[in-house]
Amino acid sequence: MQVTFQTKAESKRQQQEEFLKLTGAERFFRFLEMSRAINKIMPVKNRLAFEERNKGNFLLIHKDLKDDEVG
Repeated sequence: MQVTFQTKAESKRQQQEEFLKLTGAERFFRFLEMSRAINKIMPVKNRLAFEERNKGNFLLIHKDLKDDEVG
């Protein structure tokens, strides 16, 4: 592991360049991964059950999704 020292602006520019190198699909999947990580770190209090939140809605759920990834 290499430690580098840089300004905030340099760091932000580097992150932006790396992000822009990704394809649209890769960017979308990174967003989904980040969203899931945030939800695990900061869960919502008093969240309704999946069935209650989606009562009366038509849902298509992929068979490969895990229970914690649905809803």
